[in-house]
Amino acid sequence: MSRFQFVADNSTTFEVKRLCELVEIERSSYYAWLKAAPAREARAADEAALAERIGAVHSEDNTQGAPRITAELNDNAAAGERVKHKRVARVMRLEGIRGHVKKRRVRPRSPNRRAKSTPIGSSATSPPSAPTSATSATSPTCRWPTG
Repeated sequence: MSRFQFVADNSTTFEVKRLCELVEIERSSYYAWLKAAPAREARAADEAALAERIGAVHSEDNTQGAPRITAELNDNAAAGERVKHKRVARVMRLEGIRGHVKKRRVRPRSPNRRAKSTPIGSSATSPPSAPTSATSATSPTCRWPTG
């Protein structure tokens, strides 16, 4: 039960102003909610009719998802009967209607995948070797080898 519904249920017994203060909503919000009630009921009836249309298409071919069902519903439909794919997906989700989802093929990993990515002649497990004396600096103040 929403707070607005609580105020509407108890508005015959108590003042709307006091009830709105009690449930911490603005009176203007309550009256806007009350004014929008017929539109909500009409939208719920439209969604129930859409759910029946979706169920009919889904019963023909239960592998179809929301995009294909939307295309099927919109084929040869009048301008006022067209529906968007997001609305179809939402109604399908609410009604528990799902299309068939193919399993993903799992590709096996090769056992020596690590060895393939290392250059020839180097080992993947050995640490880098220390520099030899030929490549090291000649004096402590020299930063680069002069060799």
